[in-house]
Amino acid sequence: MNLSLEGKNAVICGSSQGIGLAIAAELALLGANCTLMARNEETLQAAVKTLDIALRQQHGYLVADFTNTENVKQAIRQHVQHTPVHILVNNTGGPAPGSVLTATEEAFTQAFKQHLIVNQILAQAVVPSMKEAGYGRIINIISTSIRIPITGLAVSGTVRGAVAVWSKILANEVGQFNITVNNILPGSTKTQRLESLIQNTAQKRGVSREVVEHEMQQDIPMKRFGEASELGAVAAFLASPAASYVNGVSIPVDGGKTGAL
Repeated sequence: MNLSLEGKNAVICGSSQGIGLAIAAELALLGANCTLMARNEETLQAAVKTLDIALRQQHGYLVADFTNTENVKQAIRQHVQHTPVHILVNNTGGPAPGSVLTATEEAFTQAFKQHLIVNQILAQAVVPSMKEAGYGRIINIISTSIRIPITGLAVSGTVRGAVAVWSKILANEVGQFNITVNNILPGSTKTQRLESLIQNTAQKRGVSREVVEHEMQQDIPMKRFGEASELGAVAAFLASPAASYVNGVSIPVDGGKTGAL
């Protein structure tokens, strides 16, 4: 099985911590040159230093705020002028929780910009170099809510569904150029966002975070939360030559929780 990413250049969004950084770590281990993309330069600098360089990989970072589409556009356009991109990982923090009827118009608008529009900007910027290389991998980190909506994540679920449809259409368009587009659907994964959701739920219910955590884990067939590295491993496979005929699919990485095929 050919998993080597030596000579491949990757841009990984939201990669200063959590799932994004875990994906970058796995890509680096397979030999990819990783460019981390997030808004905090100090955190990015520290994250880059953690990536493997045993195969003489060269890693770097781009400072960009995903809530500012023009900022993202400028950053990626400057990057592709001197560096061809073979792998793009779209990964952005989810919108705040809440119901549909309490969500503001601005919350929906901002979520679509931060996820769908940013993904579009990035894809348009990197696909030309993927076509030229005859190799491309676009991997979107979205949510299991595209299969079964999650109560209390109305804005997030809505925009994630839009991203899923966008990615399928894109996969159909670019497959002929040996470019694949796939989605990873994380379940409950040990990240700062999960910890925040647990804490908020515990506070609202007036119980300890341990109670909420135990209840959540009991609802997962594997009875535990996922590790960010476990999502990173799936992303690394999808980015590799071994996944050359995997295109236009959404893969849950959730310990079996999603109650749909």
